[in-house]
Formats: sequence, C-alpha cells, structure tokens
Amino acid sequence: MSKQDYPVWSGFARANGKKGIRNRVLVIYTVKCEEFVARELVTRSGSPDVELVGFDGCTDNQYAVRQIISLIRHPNIGAVLAVGLGCEYMQPEWLSKIAVEEGKPADWFFIQQKGGTVPSIEYGLEWIKKALCILKDTPRVPMTFSDLIIGAECGGSDYTSGLAGNVVVGHLFDRLVDAGGTAIFEEIVEAIGLDFYLTGRAATPEARREIQYTYDKALDYCRHARQYSISPGNFAGGLSTIEEKSMGAVVKSGSRPIQGVLKVSQQPPHAGLWLLDSTPDPYFMDFGITNPSDNEGLMDLTSCGAHLVFLVTGRGNVVGNAVAPCIKITGNADTYNRMDGDMDFNAGPMLDGTQTPSENTDQLISLVTDIASGIPSKSEALGHREFHILYKYQEKTVLPCEQ
Repeated sequence: MSKQDYPVWSGFARANGKKGIRNRVLVIYTVKCEEFVARELVTRSGSPDVELVGFDGCTDNQYAVRQIISLIRHPNIGAVLAVGLGCEYMQPEWLSKIAVEEGKPADWFFIQQKGGTVPSIEYGLEWIKKALCILKDTPRVPMTFSDLIIGAECGGSDYTSGLAGNVVVGHLFDRLVDAGGTAIFEEIVEAIGLDFYLTGRAATPEARREIQYTYDKALDYCRHARQYSISPGNFAGGLSTIEEKSMGAVVKSGSRPIQGVLKVSQQPPHAGLWLLDSTPDPYFMDFGITNPSDNEGLMDLTSCGAHLVFLVTGRGNVVGNAVAPCIKITGNADTYNRMDGDMDFNAGPMLDGTQTPSENTDQLISLVTDIASGIPSKSEALGHREFHILYKYQEKTVLPCEQ
C-alpha cells in the first residue's frame, strides 16, 4: 500500500496539535492509599471512557513521575482527575496543572480534605460527569497510518511467536514506517546475541552507538541480576534458550532502519522505527528488574505516545492496557481457537499455508484501522485495563556523558 491507499478515520484533536484514537478521562491516584477511591470513581462512572492509572509508592521516584506525566499528555486522554490523600510525594495539584497546560480539563483533590471515602467519591463522580459532557465537543480530525504510533512487545512466547506472531508485526511495522508512521519495539533483554544485527540496521552513527550501549547495559544487568527474559512457559511452548527466544523476539521490529533508542516516557523525535530501552540504568541501589510483567512493558510503550499496543503471545494472554488499546496477536492457531474471546488476531494461517505473510498483514492492518476508528479491542470490551508503574531508576538520556 502507498500512503494514499491507507484508510482514513476520524480522530480526536488535542490543543497541542496531537491526534488521539480515544477520548478518555484519566483518573490518577498518586499513592497506594488512594487506589480504592480512584478505582471506585472509574467503576461507578459506568463509562468505558474513564481510565485508571496510579503509582503505589509514597516516596519520590522520578521514573514513575515521568511516566505519570507522559500519560497525562497522551493524545488518547482528553481530561484528567488527580486524586491525592494529602501526605504523599507526588502532588495531585501539580499533575492537574500539567493537564491544564496541555489544554485538557482537569481537577484534583485530597481525600483528607474532602472528608474521607464517601465525600471524595461523590465529588469525583460529579466532576467526571461534567468532564464527559465537555469531551463530547472535542473536535474531530482525519487520521491515517502516517499519524499512528504503535508499540509492540511479546510475552508468553512459544515456537510460533518467532515464526508467525512476531513476523506479522514486523511486516506491519515495515508498512507503517513506509507510510510515514512511527513504530516502537522493546525488550532489549530479548535481543541476546543479536547486537550485530540491530547495530547493522542503525540509521545513523549516533543510533548505532545508542543501540550498542543499550545492548551492553542490558546484558550486564541481566548477568548482575542473574535474571534473563525466559520462563518455564517459554520452555513448555517449545523454546529452549534465551538466544533462541531472542531470534524470534527481534523479528517484530521488521526490517527498516532503527532511528535510535528511546527511554521510557520519551516521545519519538520524529517518525520511523525506534527501540525502547526499559532496562534500569546503573545505580547504587541496584533495584528494578526489567519487565517483571507484560503490563509493565505495555505501559512503557504507552508512555512513549503509542496510540495502541501489540502484545504477541503464542501461549495466550488475557490482559489489556490502560490508555492505549491492546491488540493481542498469536501465531498459534490452537491458542487462538481456545482463547478466541481474548485473542484479537490469528497469525497462524501463515504457518499452515492458507495465507501469505502479505495477506495476513493486510488483515492485521484492517483490524488496526477498525480499533483506531473506535471499535473496542477484545480486552477493552471485556473491561481489561491493566497497568503497572514501577519504582525504577533510569536516566533521561540514552548515553552517559563520557560517551
């Protein structure tokens, strides 16, 4: 497909010039103590357009703070309500001001000042009701593939992931980049042994330095933590080593030049294919393993501005994702048929020969267009809106100063 051949749908215009595929109210809790009130606000609102995210920690963590701010600024978010208790580090008033600066309706409150659980829920529900009414008047704008940012990660991999599931994502990423859009892949810890392949695709010498440094850092971290990204489920699915898993995982990046490395919550400077580094940077506390769950990885991609995210899983998964719709893809036809209420896309026809990779990619493009147009993914329809925001240490820049 050429750029002009891709479908056009109606998106949501943001004051900062971005375009969203959803128009949601984001309820944020700033410490675990507030989660119940914030979750009740989302549940009792009765609207699929009210979303929940939050950070469980009470003390400062700039990695988590940057992630929350990036979600406030996300183009799928139209309004923000920040809920505080009254004694935590991350202040809800400050978060609300950031949303207002983005041109989004916003409010905040402290549960302590509102008088506890019941008055806080009453106040929050009334504000959400008003915010949803305001969002009905959000201007609509045309969108197509050149406007999209899509993130991809894999989890619960089996032998079909590297042969079909990740393959169709790689083909779609190639087409997305060719159309002028933006693709982000992550899991550098699932590129073990493939640094030469990734650096060989670097778009610039600077991108090559970024990729090599990021790879070396991830490998060193895995050795130090004695934790590689392979699990008993992978073994049960037919994979034997992290190197074997890595060969399949990297396929989802496609074949286009890699523009550089992003840090979590960093927005891509321009269109093209980008590698996301979610590995902690060296720090004396040595805390924060990389990608403890699929939901953490999906939130990392979302924080970089992904309108929607792919989760490739040969063995199957049921999760969704907050803020950005999640499309779950499997290359295992048995998994798809057994879990068809949760899995969105079957790449298995590429393995049994009933579809070519190009035909299967055409089908995935059609599904992406439908979901970007507003049709819920299966996880959205079921109410899966998981999120996972960690304590972690990560610098804002890819390369240290001495590089």
